[in-house]
Amino acid sequence: MARLVPLQIDHASELAAVHGPLMICGFLGTVIGLERAVALSRRWAFAGPLATALGGASLIAGGPAGVPELVGPALFFLGSLILCLANGAVLRLRMADDTIVMALGALAWAGGNLLWLSGAGFEAVVPLWAAFLILTIAGERLELSRLMPPTRFGRKLFALVVAVLGLGALLAALWGENGEMLFGAGLIALAAWLVRYDVARRTVRTEKLPRFIAICLLSGYAWLALAGVLILASGGISADRMVYDGALHAIFLGFVFSMIFGHAPVILPAVTTFQVPYRPWFYLHLALLHLSLALRLVGDLTANDALRGHGGHVNAAAIILFVVATVSSAIAARLARSRKAALASGRKG
Repeated sequence: MARLVPLQIDHASELAAVHGPLMICGFLGTVIGLERAVALSRRWAFAGPLATALGGASLIAGGPAGVPELVGPALFFLGSLILCLANGAVLRLRMADDTIVMALGALAWAGGNLLWLSGAGFEAVVPLWAAFLILTIAGERLELSRLMPPTRFGRKLFALVVAVLGLGALLAALWGENGEMLFGAGLIALAAWLVRYDVARRTVRTEKLPRFIAICLLSGYAWLALAGVLILASGGISADRMVYDGALHAIFLGFVFSMIFGHAPVILPAVTTFQVPYRPWFYLHLALLHLSLALRLVGDLTANDALRGHGGHVNAAAIILFVVATVSSAIAARLARSRKAALASGRKG
């Protein structure tokens, strides 16, 4: 994103090297922690997203050699521990498949952060970070599937798939390629389960926001499955540097950001006072995300650095366009409400 918005940052190369943890822990971890804290309505739970936000700020700010490398991971680990406690509190209130899976996701995040804090490389940490986001999203989709409950067999199959994915992430973090293959298989299995049982299969036939959300979800599941295929075909995430880049961006951009694009109009009003009404132009940033990621993936698989770079530029443009579209929709909605209130007040006067 810094390629499109040139900032004068002295440590730009160091910042680029940690853009992964900055996005996963500093941004997404903070958003998930904030959402959980709001849902739980406990003051102490807000310490988690505060810690991870400060961790992200420490990575951006930099500082004396070794300081941000220690402070950032430590704050991320603290924030993930608080999220684990928050999920534990939720489990005491409601023990269910979806809350258990989201709690497992938080544990995976804490485990990855602990490994990073102890000096492990990103290759070891990334599968656990990915499991955090994937399991959190899967748990939320399972919660919503109460509108279209899976069969008893479907629930057992879901538990098996989660076990394979979680074990694969753990083994990949500890022992590398063998665990990565299991992790890849878990990605494919989970994508298949979500396509089969998610309510999106029905809502894609509706209109406006429900249809947009369904298209975001189903396209995200396709990217998740493709990431698993790439991992299995290459013999593991770390077996090939280009496949590593392609598989991880298929997960974190293709899958995760498709989920963000789809859920933003629902989640933002839940954690803020801003309404984000659906607009037809939301499809622009979604299409741009998929096209740019496909371009990047072709560049990875053909070892074409220029194509890969162009894809990365447009990836950033898609995210910026998403932010602009979301903010403009929220502002337009607030202005419309203000005008309506003013008219109503004028009539009363």
